[in-house]
Amino acid sequence: MKNRILAIGAHPDDLDFSCSGTISKLTRQGSEVVYLVISDGSKGSHKIKVGDSKLAKIRKEEQKRAAKAVGVNEVIFLGLKDGEIENTKLLRKEIVKIIRKTKPDMIFSFDPANLAFDNPYRSHRDHRQAGEAVFDAIFPASGNESFFPELLRRGYKPHQVKEIWFFASPKPNKFIDIAKTIGDKIKALSYHKSQIADMKEVEKRIKDWAKKSGRKKGYKYAEAFRVVKFRR
Repeated sequence: MKNRILAIGAHPDDLDFSCSGTISKLTRQGSEVVYLVISDGSKGSHKIKVGDSKLAKIRKEEQKRAAKAVGVNEVIFLGLKDGEIENTKLLRKEIVKIIRKTKPDMIFSFDPANLAFDNPYRSHRDHRQAGEAVFDAIFPASGNESFFPELLRRGYKPHQVKEIWFFASPKPNKFIDIAKTIGDKIKALSYHKSQIADMKEVEKRIKDWAKKSGRKKGYKYAEAFRVVKFRR
């Protein structure tokens, strides 16, 4: 099935680590995917010491190349400061605007239910805040003209998303076979050179994660999600 999809990450490389195998599978099937990256990623390197502004530019270009590796031609960057994402009215408004503009059937983003603080990646504050902001933007705001009427006046008509696929979830209920696209996922990650010191180690880690998820359904490699559906 062809869908319009919006995938939302907190930082450049989040989507490539979390769902790019599935995204590649969907674009191969004809779905149209747009990436939205909330922060500039300027605090994200342990390898390159070039200053926040230059690193943000480097990471922006890395993300564009990584997106193309999985069939994504449009990447929207909000440019918020890395490490400073908050679920504010202003951020929700920006996300609502993009939802109403792109009109996705499905949205991918972080699971805001990660409150156990048992996994540093899942519990990263930017990830939690991004996940909450995305969910709050979808429901009830994006489909209700009473929210952000100034957007309606600018031509951004309400749009109700059908479902959200939460990645990095502690309680996944959907497993996608990515055996044919894990190579695309690894290629996408290889473009994030400012973040990755040892690509072989990252490739091994990605395959180990995918094998673990795949065992749930008998797949060689899989990505796991918690899917929530919305009534229209």
